[in-house]
Amino acid sequence: MALCSSAVELPRMFSDHGVLQQGTLVPVWGWGSPGENVTVEFAGQKVSGKADSNGEWRVELKSLTTHAAGSKMTVTGESSGTVEVQDLLVGEVWMASGQSNMQRPLAGADHGKEDAAAADFPGIRMFLAHGKPHDVPQRKAGGSWAVCTPSTAGEFSAVGFYFAQRLHQELGVPIGIIRPVFPGKPVEAFTSREGLLAKPEGAALVHAMDEEVRKYKAQEPQLMAAFKAAMASGEPVSRRRRPPMPYSPALEETAPSALYNGMIHAWVGYAMKGAIWYQGESNASRAKQYETIFPQLIEDWRRLWKSDFPFYFVQLANFKDPSTEPGVPDEWAELQNAQRLTLALPKTGMAVINDVGMAGDVHPTNKKDVGYRLARWALAKDYGKTGFCISGPLYKGSQIDGSTVRIEFDHAKGLKSRDGGPLKRFEIAGQDQKWFWADAVMEGGTVVVSNKDIQKPVAVRYAWAANPEGANLVNDDGLPASVFRTDDWKPMTEQESQSK
Repeated sequence: MALCSSAVELPRMFSDHGVLQQGTLVPVWGWGSPGENVTVEFAGQKVSGKADSNGEWRVELKSLTTHAAGSKMTVTGESSGTVEVQDLLVGEVWMASGQSNMQRPLAGADHGKEDAAAADFPGIRMFLAHGKPHDVPQRKAGGSWAVCTPSTAGEFSAVGFYFAQRLHQELGVPIGIIRPVFPGKPVEAFTSREGLLAKPEGAALVHAMDEEVRKYKAQEPQLMAAFKAAMASGEPVSRRRRPPMPYSPALEETAPSALYNGMIHAWVGYAMKGAIWYQGESNASRAKQYETIFPQLIEDWRRLWKSDFPFYFVQLANFKDPSTEPGVPDEWAELQNAQRLTLALPKTGMAVINDVGMAGDVHPTNKKDVGYRLARWALAKDYGKTGFCISGPLYKGSQIDGSTVRIEFDHAKGLKSRDGGPLKRFEIAGQDQKWFWADAVMEGGTVVVSNKDIQKPVAVRYAWAANPEGANLVNDDGLPASVFRTDDWKPMTEQESQSK
């Protein structure tokens, strides 16, 4: 990005090698001298706006046409000079956010080093966002755009790379991926305060944080005195006893809205096609609550962008030691099911990956299947591509018929077992809520479930475990079925959710 004179300032997303969204209005904003006129020139367009009393300005480019050749954007303030942004592409822009599984770099994925070495895709760009928690929304983002080359691709989000690669190859247009990620953090940290306050479950988290802030402020003088005394004596100082610089519980990385404020807010309004998301591990102990607060994040982002953009997410992979008994309460399965229930929101999709996990590692290294399964949703739902299935079987409904329960699925064409053997990991229970392994047989696009010792079944579960070893229901594309339950019995995480 070349600066001329005492140039106007652009946020980092409008910088060299960036990608702008095609086919829609494209806002461009920045800062200059208060009251000055600012002109933006790009792709044959010339639009002007006026900076407000704080020097902030915003203009909109009309719908842009995709092209692979890099173009220059010139931004001129009548009193504060000119800035030039080089090598901009126009294509499809997606946000790839979440925690560590979205962050994991391509170089750390299965075959990632080899794929990075072959990643000569100048039409794929990724913004490697930097950020930290903050207690108020920040409008300036850290990070920069990188062109996908063998020397840079290894640092890209592996899931984001494989998603972009598939889109780029199928659509033949530039793909931009925005990567604001933070490892080990809950969904509420990525959601705005206003978004959380919109429903009781999210509001409870905000109010609990506000109470923690109030308590801290009341104790701040004593904490400061203790810190100074510890420093004077040479005693090691814990993080909780550090001085306010300023410090606040609202600045914790896990605090509600902290990562939204520090990483996501700066991007609000940036024209993009949609979002992909890989997160949930840090909310597993509060899976029941996740049924509400995860949809809150999606609704919040759509409200902020003023767009019902598509939102595709990854269901957690299998993890921990394989289970061997039916009916064992499992918070991981409850979180996976909470993610499945989020599909009730319009324009959402879920990549089921309970076949690629690792028993001893919460970070499965197979990221190619993850990115490609997300891409299936986008290619079919947003780009009109046909001829392939977008998902493994998803529970649709059930019907009790005497001593059997018939399960219906969406995406059930060619329903089969992965290994050609009997279906496994179906559980069945009667009114006493005692679970038994079930016999499960396929009939067309349905599965009929029973157990000879249960004459009046009322509920069925499938793959209900953190690691349901042997779960083998797939469709003709080999995509695995999602965990599900037909009952509404109280989950183990409901108590935990209510206590947070």
